[in-house]
Amino acid sequence: MTTLSAVRVVELAGLGAAPFGCMMLADLGADVVRVDRPGGSGMPPGPLDRSRRTVTLDLKTPAGLDDLLSLITHADVLVEGYRPGVAERLGFGPLPCHKINPGLVYARMTGWGQDGPLAARAGHDIDYLAVAGALEPLGRAGERPHAPLNLLGDFAGGGMLMVVGVLAALVERSRSGLGQVVDAAMVDGSALLTTFLHGLIADGTWRGGRGENLLDGGAPQYDTYETADGGYMAVGSLEPAFYQALLTGLGLDPSRSVSRSVLAERFLSRTRDEWTTIFEGLDACVAPVLSPVEAPAHPHNRARGTFVAVDGVTQPGPAPRFSRTGNQEPQPPTAATVAQVLSGWTLK
Repeated sequence: MTTLSAVRVVELAGLGAAPFGCMMLADLGADVVRVDRPGGSGMPPGPLDRSRRTVTLDLKTPAGLDDLLSLITHADVLVEGYRPGVAERLGFGPLPCHKINPGLVYARMTGWGQDGPLAARAGHDIDYLAVAGALEPLGRAGERPHAPLNLLGDFAGGGMLMVVGVLAALVERSRSGLGQVVDAAMVDGSALLTTFLHGLIADGTWRGGRGENLLDGGAPQYDTYETADGGYMAVGSLEPAFYQALLTGLGLDPSRSVSRSVLAERFLSRTRDEWTTIFEGLDACVAPVLSPVEAPAHPHNRARGTFVAVDGVTQPGPAPRFSRTGNQEPQPPTAATVAQVLSGWTLK
């Protein structure tokens, strides 16, 4: 038994945030059926597609719309990532869907949200971060803001926020019996991720500009340092005890404060692996900076099974973990027909 084993999800194929959120729902055990358009999305298959059944429908035709509404009739959740108004024009907006299925949780994953001056505008992760105030603080002092891949907007502030909304709506439905619309916007989620930063600003702790504060590389005890072999070590020695352990590991006097240049010089004297071995025995909050290719082989990740292989592709496994109900073991996506899906769903 998995955590969401009784939950049926219809996912309208998209890019980035919504597929990641639906991957998480599938990992938690939900039966996710992805509706692909004829010809596919144009993107190669990858880990975000795992653990789904897929059906192909042309939603611009009456037959395709009828098949989609048949799935929605028996679903618990619908996930769509169109711009506001598109689903309504195609005939499967919230009103017709809730008419045939009042308990449906209708999740709308967008960048700007369902309303507001920018709602109909195009955008990407970096744009949502910019307007949310989450991009400006990222980067080194004296340099321009630096985009953190698409991790914060698409996945943390987008797909993961959508999953929270879907799960909360399902819990509320267990009391009311009614579904509702979940408006998950990446600009909202990206702003939400800066809540702690707004607290630092309010109490005066965040005083400097970009790259000049305690947690943004402005402090020498919270930064990365290059090693002799071109690798890097991550240092998070904020508290006094951890800072003293850092200096001990580096062979410096733990009773004295040292400059960033001294720390940098010391780290350049050994390789990343040598420093990793030294700090394994010290509680100093120091760790090697691993690439995504290296991370699966780290002993801690191996011990926890943090990464798995699906169809020969190494990728992060499901998270979080549960003491009683398990997660779905990730599998490659499989093709299905609407009739095959409905035959299983209607029998439950």
